[in-house]
Amino acid sequence: MNIELGDILTIVGTMGGIEGVKWAVRAWVNRHTDARKEDAAADALEIDNKKKQITWLEDRISQRDLKIDALYVELRQEQSAKLDEIHKRHGVELALKDAEHDRCDRPDSECSRRIPPRRKLDLKIEGNNNETDK
Repeated sequence: MNIELGDILTIVGTMGGIEGVKWAVRAWVNRHTDARKEDAAADALEIDNKKKQITWLEDRISQRDLKIDALYVELRQEQSAKLDEIHKRHGVELALKDAEHDRCDRPDSECSRRIPPRRKLDLKIEGNNNETDK
């Protein structure tokens, strides 16, 4: 392998002459700096991508929070409606118990003269108080 000066000049001329040599030397000298720049650019793209993912996840979480809040409002309304219904039914049950207690099984002509048992109890207490006051 005998390389002559003419062959070397032909190769250099083919590569772009002096500018090609300058570029090759500059690339060789700056290879570490260029590698750091490429790494920095790649890191910046990754950080951008992660920021977008975080923003998307935060939006999803806020949407779910709103949905959960709406469901809690609906749940509380249903619970309130059920409690109101329970109070109404208890009121009706109390009225039914009062009606059963005041029921008269005698003929209609005698029921108007009957004193319900609770009133008798009240009268006895009032009567006892009058006797003790004397």
